[in-house]
Amino acid sequence: MFSKTLDNKRYHALNYFYQNKFGQKVCKISLNGNFSCPNYQNNKGCIFCSLTGSGEFAGDKRDSLEVQFQKIQNMMQKKWPDSLYIGYFQANTNTYAPLDVLKEKYETILKMPKVVGLNIATRSDAISDEVLDYLEELSHQTFLTIELGLQSIHAKTLKLINRGHDLQNFENMVKKLQKRKINIVVHIINGLPYETKEDMLETVKYLNQLHIDGIKIHMLYIIKNTTLAKMYEEKPFPILTKEEYIDIVCEQLALLNENIVIHRITGDPKKEDLITPSWLLKKFCVLNDIDKEMKKRNYYQGIKSS
Repeated sequence: MFSKTLDNKRYHALNYFYQNKFGQKVCKISLNGNFSCPNYQNNKGCIFCSLTGSGEFAGDKRDSLEVQFQKIQNMMQKKWPDSLYIGYFQANTNTYAPLDVLKEKYETILKMPKVVGLNIATRSDAISDEVLDYLEELSHQTFLTIELGLQSIHAKTLKLINRGHDLQNFENMVKKLQKRKINIVVHIINGLPYETKEDMLETVKYLNQLHIDGIKIHMLYIIKNTTLAKMYEEKPFPILTKEEYIDIVCEQLALLNENIVIHRITGDPKKEDLITPSWLLKKFCVLNDIDKEMKKRNYYQGIKSS
């Protein structure tokens, strides 16, 4: 059995990582800090980004951060009454504000009961040196994780999705965060328009070489009121089938170094917003089928890592 799991997964599961680090269950509470995004303001945003800034399951920005936290905590306590918590600033670009604003928002959550850390989702082109210095200070006070969106390493894809920065910008920021010993999780998307399976595997191979701490693997889905939806309507492009997606994820997991924590391996759209693919709505079926395919191939994370 793969050693870095609590539930017979064949990959380095997040539950195992938290249990090993904190000695008990840890839950993430997704928050909306009412941030904006420099790419949206300057470049009309990434083509897949929703009106919520990809924070569909974050709290309601009309509520204070304390209220958002408490509402979600109340739900989680029913299932995990003894859990610790990590505040997850999810929606939009959560370092894109003046330093005093960031301090106020982050430290509001750190004062909440049983909070042991923060996850901050952001972009590699939206962390100033001043903010980097503050994040380094913060990392000495709590378990801090910076989540960087990359999506793909391929220049043609980054241009197509209107990402707004290049691979070198991303790599430079990873090195700056690593120099400060800050935990890094990277987001990638499988199934971006016109990418091949090999393109997606190359993205994972590249991230292996960067020695990142964690990864979130998403499936591209098309939701209403996005540039991507308009593009798909005008000129439909191939969307991965569930079988194709599972095949790619299994190969990616086999390539990833076993020390990289797997934070996510599928997408999670809201039914009322989704255009395609509908198979993503059965999240637990997708997760179970990945488990079954890993077992069928006799794969575990890192078996193909060099």
